[in-house]
Amino acid sequence: MADIDGPRLEPASGNADALVVLLHGYGANGEDLYDIAESWAPFLPDVAFVSPHAPDACPMAPGGRQWFPLTMRDEAERWTGVVAAGPALDRFLDAELERWGVSPDRLVLVGFSQGTMMALHVGLRCKVTPALIVGYSGYLAGAEHLGEISAKPKVLLVHGTADQVLPVESSRVAAAALTAAGLPVSLHLSPGLGHGIDRMGLVLGLRTIAEALGVDLPGGAR
Repeated sequence: MADIDGPRLEPASGNADALVVLLHGYGANGEDLYDIAESWAPFLPDVAFVSPHAPDACPMAPGGRQWFPLTMRDEAERWTGVVAAGPALDRFLDAELERWGVSPDRLVLVGFSQGTMMALHVGLRCKVTPALIVGYSGYLAGAEHLGEISAKPKVLLVHGTADQVLPVESSRVAAAALTAAGLPVSLHLSPGLGHGIDRMGLVLGLRTIAEALGVDLPGGAR
């Protein structure tokens, strides 16, 4: 497994008080979500962003990356995948927090699709509870293993009702399981949206991040 790295965006203020890590989906790379960092950054001037490339090349997408292989696309494969990929991402997060001088409780994980699987798996097992996990069009791998988690951060799940890659039921089931495990969870469904992120999802993500970090947004962003 290769080392994890990717594009970074420094805080506009020059001083990082929080860190947002964006985890891309299967077959994409860190550049895929970097424009989200650029769109949020003006409203979060004390936040550093990093959008890492997953460690492994994706055989199904030339130039793309994967956090773990997807062949059967079933629960067993997803659980095995997040468990195998988790330690490398955990080390990367520790290194990034040290790089920026940010406290672990000021970490926000944002994932899309397979990236959401990774954000939920690693974020719920952090030694220090992160500020927030935002999961777009995702899936909770290993819901039956929630008894082992060490952190219970706030969670926002956003999913399109017309998603044909990971059906919207994935986030409904995840929200129910996380709530039952004692996590504060919000679920937003985007009517008619497929496997993607719409403007409302981005606005909701920004609002929730700002709230979790104690940032007062201007009226236009609220």
